[in-house]
This record gives sequence, structure tokens and C-alpha cells, in this order.
Amino acid sequence: MGTRRTHRSVFIVQQPEHVGHAMHTIIVDDLDTLVAEIAQLGLEPAKRETYSDGVRKITYIDRDGNEIGFGGLPR
Repeated sequence: MGTRRTHRSVFIVQQPEHVGHAMHTIIVDDLDTLVAEIAQLGLEPAKRETYSDGVRKITYIDRDGNEIGFGGLPR
């Protein structure tokens, strides 16, 4: 999916009280394109957020409660 890039950021929060429920957020260059590509696979986000600094986050959650989020920085 998408174009290969050389610079990526990964944000991981360790929460021992949530063992077995992973949470990962990956910052991508083009959030809208990635979400559209994932939608073509039949997956829709569980949550969409926009923070006060303009950062956007799209979250997907699997049946076990594991969370993967993709973020986009303000342009």
C-alpha cells in the first residue's frame, strides 16, 4: 500500500494494566490516502480524532481490543 518513504515515526505507549491489548500509532505522510486504501479492504476506523495542534489520528481496533492508529501531521 502506498509509496515507500524513508522517514517514519512510531509512538508506543506501554500500559502494563492492559497486557494483551496492544496500542500502536504510526505517523504517515498521507493519512487520507492510507485510510482510503484500508477502506478498499473493507475496514473502517473505530475512531477519528483531531487534536488542538492539528494532528489527526485514525484508530482501528481488532476483536481482541488491540489498537493500531495512524496519524497525520498538520500540513
